[in-house]
Amino acid sequence: MADREPMTVEGYQRLKDEVKQLKTVERPKTSQEIETARAHGDLSENAEYHAAREKLSFIEGRIAEIESKLALSEVIDPKTLAVEHVVFGATVTLSDAESGDEVTYKIVGVDEADLKEGKISYSSPVARALIRKGVGDIAVVRTKRGEREYEIVKVDFV
Repeated sequence: MADREPMTVEGYQRLKDEVKQLKTVERPKTSQEIETARAHGDLSENAEYHAAREKLSFIEGRIAEIESKLALSEVIDPKTLAVEHVVFGATVTLSDAESGDEVTYKIVGVDEADLKEGKISYSSPVARALIRKGVGDIAVVRTKRGEREYEIVKVDFV
């Protein structure tokens, strides 16, 4: 059996919502588009028919992909964690050792990562450097441009 993939409650719900949308709205709509295009006659030269079939194929593939991710997920609710160090689901405030600039990241699953929202994958270099460290610890992040040091200012589980 494949390894379980950690995911936050929000990430799990977002995927469930997407698969529901695909099954209840997108798939029926596209099936109707196929039927409408089929009614226009010769399918071999019917661009609308072929486009709708391709769209339906994409929808079916996405449904299968999401359902597989949901089946293999291990949902972790950060609010239930009672630890003092950084783990999956933690929201961590860091201070850049050089500049003093602060940044906050939430450590999430691979499919949930979105840097614009301050969400980084648990497998990212920054998250890997933070895991198991606590407030006041220094995390050394190795990047292509060299090493950067960050002090952990705050660890929350929200």
